[in-house]
Amino acid sequence: MNILFFLTPKSEVAYIFEDETLRQTVEKMEHRKFSCIPMLSLDGKYLGTISEGDLLWGMKTLNVSNLKSAEDISIMAIPRRATYKAVHADSKMEDLLDCAINQNFVPVVDDQGFFIGIITRKEIIKYCYKELKKYAASEASEKPEQQ
Repeated sequence: MNILFFLTPKSEVAYIFEDETLRQTVEKMEHRKFSCIPMLSLDGKYLGTISEGDLLWGMKTLNVSNLKSAEDISIMAIPRRATYKAVHADSKMEDLLDCAINQNFVPVVDDQGFFIGIITRKEIIKYCYKELKKYAASEASEKPEQQ
């Protein structure tokens, strides 16, 4: 199966650019109610993902006490604790599932590393559930009726 079937395109995904501030990131995540968000280079390449936990620990480490002071801090100054691996658009389903086990979403990039969207774990689980139901129904229809 082509993994692009599950893709939420970049145009529908919230993300931040490497030149944004800590405050801009906090506000974007708050507005969209996301716990993590992809980070892109200015030319659109995937750099990684930043989480609420990263922001919290970064603010603690940098002694950021209010949003006003967060305006002067580059988001790149905040260390990321987890690595959200991306998959290429032509990856196999096994590669996608391997990433989705430990990530809420899997970033998808093209051959040059440009971010093209995400695949959420929810979409993968919905697909697997649907396939499991189809399999169970076909198994039930193949069993001979008991008398």
